[in-house]
Amino acid sequence: MRPALFAASLLAATACTAQGTQPAATGGAKPFAETVVADLDSPWAMTFLPDRTMLVTEKEGQLLHVSADGKKVRTITTLPVDSAGQGGLMDVVLAPDFATSKRVYLSYSAAGPGGKGVVLARGTLSGAAGAETLGGIETLFRATPFVEGNGHYSGRIAFSPDGKYLFFTNGERQKFDPAQDPKATLGKLLRLTPDGRPAPGNPLAAQGFRPEVWSYGHRNLLGIAFDAQGNLWEQEMGPKGGDEVNLIVAGKNYGYPKASNGSHYDGRDIPDHKPGDGFEAPKVSWNPVISPGGLMIYSGGLFPAWKGDAFIGGLSSKALIRVDIAGTNATKGDQFDMGARIREVEQGPEGAIYLLEDGGDSQGRLIKLTPRG
Repeated sequence: MRPALFAASLLAATACTAQGTQPAATGGAKPFAETVVADLDSPWAMTFLPDRTMLVTEKEGQLLHVSADGKKVRTITTLPVDSAGQGGLMDVVLAPDFATSKRVYLSYSAAGPGGKGVVLARGTLSGAAGAETLGGIETLFRATPFVEGNGHYSGRIAFSPDGKYLFFTNGERQKFDPAQDPKATLGKLLRLTPDGRPAPGNPLAAQGFRPEVWSYGHRNLLGIAFDAQGNLWEQEMGPKGGDEVNLIVAGKNYGYPKASNGSHYDGRDIPDHKPGDGFEAPKVSWNPVISPGGLMIYSGGLFPAWKGDAFIGGLSSKALIRVDIAGTNATKGDQFDMGARIREVEQGPEGAIYLLEDGGDSQGRLIKLTPRG
C-alpha cells in the first residue's frame, strides 16, 4: 500500500495529552494517536489471548499477564533465563489449537554445557480469568552448539498458516561462520513439528545439514511472520550496515557472512549481494541501519491503506518502520520517529497496532496506536 493514501491524515490535529492519547514523540504529526497502556520493565514480546488480555515477556525471565486496559499486570511464571547482554525471555506465541490445548510457546536464552544458547519451550495456561498461571513447562528444542557469548540469540517463533509446523530462528551468536555450517543450527531458520522435532521433508537434510534447517546464511533473525498468501517474511540485523527484510525460500542460502550489504564492525569488507552469486538477496536493506526488532504483517481494518504491509520495530533508529509488500516484492515505506527503542510490533484484535518499548528512561512502555480523527 502507498504512503500517499495517508497524506491527508499526516496533517491531522495534534493528539491529546496525559495517560491516554499522547502527542507524537518527535518528528511532526503522524497518522496515528499513541495511547500508553502500561509501564513495564524491559519487555521483549507479546501476544493476545482470546479475551483480549495479553501475555508479555520481560528480559529477566518474567511472563506477564496484562489486562486489556493495562491496569492489572501479574507475573504468571518466571523462567530460568540467562539475561546477560542480549539474552532474556524472548518470544511468546499461542499454539494454533490454543482454544482447546491452552498451550503457550516461549523462547529464552540459557546457560549449559559449552556456553549459552536459545531454547524453545512450551507450557499450559490454566486457572480462572484474572488468576491464570503457566505450568507444565517443558523444553522442546535447544540450539546446537551452545557457545560462549551473550549476543545474537534470535529466538523468534511463527506457526505455519495450517498450524502443522513451527518456524524458529537461531542467530549465529556473533560467531560468523556457523551460519554456513551444516552441522550447526546457528544462523539458521528452522522448521519443526509443534513438539520440537525436525519437520519431515525439510529440504537440506539430504545435503548433510541438520534435519531441522529450512534456510541458512542468516545473522541475527529478530522477526518472522507469514502474510495472507502464505509467504514467510523475515527480518534480521545486518553487520555494520545491511539490515534486511527477506522473503524466505526453502533451502536457500542468504549469504552471511559471505555476502551482505554491510561490512564487519572492524572495517573488513563483506561482498555485497549481486546477481549470480548463489545467495538469496534481501528484498529490502538499510544502510544506515535501523536495528530491526520484531516483525508484524498487518491484516486489520483500522488502517486499511496498510493492509498486507510489514511493520518493524526500530531499536537504534527509535522508529516504527513500514515496508510496502506487493506479492513477493517489498519496498521501503514510512519510518515514523517514536523517540524510543521499539522492540516489538503486534496487531491487536481490534486492528490497533501495539508497540513495546525496549527499556531506556521509560523502562519499556506498552503503547497502542489508533487512527487520528
